[in-house]
Amino acid sequence: MNQNLSRRKFLSAVTISSTAYLMSPSALAFERIVNQKAAAKIKVAVMGVNGRGLALVQAFAANPVAEVTWICDVDSRALSGAIQAARSAGQSSVPNTTDDFRKALDDRSVDALVIAAPDHWHTPAALLGLKAGKHIYVEKPGSHNPAEGELLVQAANRYQKKVQLGNQRRSWPRVGEAIAELQSGSIGKVDFARVWYTNNRPSIGIGKNLPVPEWLNYDLWQGPAPRCAFKDNLIHYNWHWHWNWGTGELLNNGTHFMDLARWGMNVNYPTSVYSTGGRFQFQDDWETPDTQTATYRFADGKIIQWEGRSCNPKAINEMGSGVSFHGTQGSLEIRDNSYRVYNQKGEMIRKIDSGTNTVVGQTGPGFDFDKDHVTNFLEAIQSGARLNSPIQECNKSVLLCHLGNISYRSGTALTCDPDAGKIINNPEAMKYWTREYQPGWEPKIG
Repeated sequence: MNQNLSRRKFLSAVTISSTAYLMSPSALAFERIVNQKAAAKIKVAVMGVNGRGLALVQAFAANPVAEVTWICDVDSRALSGAIQAARSAGQSSVPNTTDDFRKALDDRSVDALVIAAPDHWHTPAALLGLKAGKHIYVEKPGSHNPAEGELLVQAANRYQKKVQLGNQRRSWPRVGEAIAELQSGSIGKVDFARVWYTNNRPSIGIGKNLPVPEWLNYDLWQGPAPRCAFKDNLIHYNWHWHWNWGTGELLNNGTHFMDLARWGMNVNYPTSVYSTGGRFQFQDDWETPDTQTATYRFADGKIIQWEGRSCNPKAINEMGSGVSFHGTQGSLEIRDNSYRVYNQKGEMIRKIDSGTNTVVGQTGPGFDFDKDHVTNFLEAIQSGARLNSPIQECNKSVLLCHLGNISYRSGTALTCDPDAGKIINNPEAMKYWTREYQPGWEPKIG
């Protein structure tokens, strides 16, 4: 595509390539869904309503064809706030509440389970939901390890239910335009993508073992994870930095941008992965790296490079997080729901602002952050519309992140099968393909 191609011509001509999923324009999708009969409301149970889960309660409750009928959280203090969030979003009915999401799965009227619990719960909860006949909306990353990702894909295929990953950028209109423009050749042949996330996270300190507080069902919070003593610096966010429950920054925030890189580069599985890094900023209970790089090579010679700095906020290209693509005729940067195109001299030749769906923060909460993605999920359930982030496709992006962590944890470079992503001839690395489970909690299909 010529660099001087007008945006009008581009928008009228472009077709998203085979790895991209055609996205319904958000305004039209929302208008269609508004016109559905109230009697056809999709009943939703939300699991985990601290942080992202609270935003998802708002997003589903505000949608005219959805009704949040169950709010599930092991923290009893969170339940009243989630009820208020549903009311403030316009829902008149009062949801049921429970500390055990399995009670909601027993309710045959529930159509979908929304999972915003910690990472170690994503796949086990989704498998239970699918077995109970529910559609699944699961926050990223959707799995704690590659074996779980494989199980979730297999279960989605077996039960023939909708399983949407919560990587919302797949539904943002300007992001879709950017990927389509990229794949149409506006910056020539693209062989390199750079992905990054930066932050200034404080130390989590050294936790003290304490009795489990009365408001917390800690046994159910741990669920499939091997049991550990309760510490005062673990819940509700710092579990991200412990391998027993979390997956580190690469899957916490990197999943969003690695997915865009893989989508834009039109690649699936790598031939090699190498990652290095460490916990450098503080000496505390934090186990995952606060500084990490990972390089992914693919069979056609393309490269994706990840850089994560959890404790050093220096931006790249004026952005704390993002993805940039570099080709033979220029570069393209995705900036939340906007993007910029540069020529080979580094001069910006096109700037496309968000216009709609303005992002209110990197991690939410905020209705605009989720609106299009939730609408797409509900349309898929109601009318069979194509999901923007089906787990069968997006788990490939999640696997890239898992492979980066496996290379880091094993201290080895990985050689991978480019047709399936499996690690080849590396027993040390394959130790991290799955995990140990609390006896009786092993995830399984059926």
